[in-house]
Amino acid sequence: MGAEGRAGRGECGEDERAADERAAAAVLAGDEAAFGHLAGRYRHELRVHCYRMLGSFADAEDLVQETLLRAWRSRAGFEGRGTFRAWLYRIATRACLDELAGPARNREIAVAVDSAGVPKRSAPAEVTWLQPCPDALLDLAAPAGSGPEAVAIARETIELAFLAAIQHLPPQQRAVLILRDVVGLPAAETAGMLEVSVAAVKSALQHARATLREQLPERRTDWGRGATGPTEAERALLRRFVDASRAADVTALAALLRADVRQTMPPAHLVFDGRAAVIGMWRAALEGDQAWGDWFAVPLAVNRQPAVANYVRRPGAPTYTAVNIDVLRVADGLIAEITTFAPDLLPALGLASVLTPADVADDANRL
Repeated sequence: MGAEGRAGRGECGEDERAADERAAAAVLAGDEAAFGHLAGRYRHELRVHCYRMLGSFADAEDLVQETLLRAWRSRAGFEGRGTFRAWLYRIATRACLDELAGPARNREIAVAVDSAGVPKRSAPAEVTWLQPCPDALLDLAAPAGSGPEAVAIARETIELAFLAAIQHLPPQQRAVLILRDVVGLPAAETAGMLEVSVAAVKSALQHARATLREQLPERRTDWGRGATGPTEAERALLRRFVDASRAADVTALAALLRADVRQTMPPAHLVFDGRAAVIGMWRAALEGDQAWGDWFAVPLAVNRQPAVANYVRRPGAPTYTAVNIDVLRVADGLIAEITTFAPDLLPALGLASVLTPADVADDANRL
């Protein structure tokens, strides 16, 4: 982080200047189709921005639509003095702040507890509305892989631990942190976007960074700073995790976990701390008379982290039904954290909620 001025310092490439000129001309001409086409160039980048602000993939989808509608309705406010991109960011940020101030959704930080009911500090478990985002959609935010928009998909600011941590910030501080340290806007431009003083921006950023240091894992410095996806070592570990999951091999799964591994399950605010607790919870579903059935796992990529979609075919059932999505954080060659989500987002990941035995046979060699 700390990419001060990485984007939006006033320099912009020839393509962006040309786009700004065309956008200004479209505004003056009242050309909705041209305006929509130009604004649409930033749709995916804005979706990632809204996702960071809200922590929910579904809500981000709604807010990017709202942003583009607001942009057209307030098009007279764009006069070409700043970049078209920065103008859209201002509208998107305002739309997210309005959403966060509204009563429509419950975004209160939960008190996380372990299986015995003992309170535990865990940002992902406390943010019950947290959702993953498919890597395929992150890629669309910066298809060239370079330029100011590339930060939108940088791993260090899209991993779940970071997303969960910034949800603990008050909305205004969150907006300042994202605009300054992620988008890279200077303090004066950030102040203008949020209609506050530069001094207020600097104060909010100082408080936000302090809170972030408290919320992020201690080993955050070990993460792949600037990386845009799982490493080869992480992919190899994922293959072993998938194989062990498909075989319901609890011993093999345990060997892939750090002793201090932690598993959380938004929207439940439960924390399973340590290998014994995690494996004890898994064992009931995988082994013995109470085993759920035949398991099948499919590898995924979300939030620049390795992940797995888990399916089970219950005894006597003809098909495999999706159970959950496990997102992994790897440290020192082992799984350090697992964040488990409901399977609702599988269609966005290009996967069905139900697999037939034929599907499973076809997919068995996917890795």
